[in-house]
Amino acid sequence: MKNNVLALVAAVVGGVVGYLAFRWIARQGFYALVLPGALVGIAAGMFKSRSIAVCVVCGVAALGLGLFSEWQFAPFAKDDGLGYFLAHVHQLRPLTLLMIALGAAIGFGVPFRHRNDEGPE
Repeated sequence: MKNNVLALVAAVVGGVVGYLAFRWIARQGFYALVLPGALVGIAAGMFKSRSIAVCVVCGVAALGLGLFSEWQFAPFAKDDGLGYFLAHVHQLRPLTLLMIALGAAIGFGVPFRHRNDEGPE
């Protein structure tokens, strides 16, 4: 249980660092949208957790953070609201969607790969 909590706390810290790094890199002229979601998973993967729930929470958080980061960086011109953005997310460029999906996959995959399956939780 302790490792689950540590993994989730690390995921939050990784997500914040990833979001801030994405914003900083974007101001430099580069597009690293995979970074927020990936750092959620990488940070959570530092703690071996037996729970698949931690992996799922990290994956969903990475997906949400990727969408949030893109919305903050480049909202739609017609309406800059989050609801409009989520309703029209399918209109994003394929590369943008790919980077968000890759960040979510890393957010789920790294903690999943580092799971410790030795015995009950």
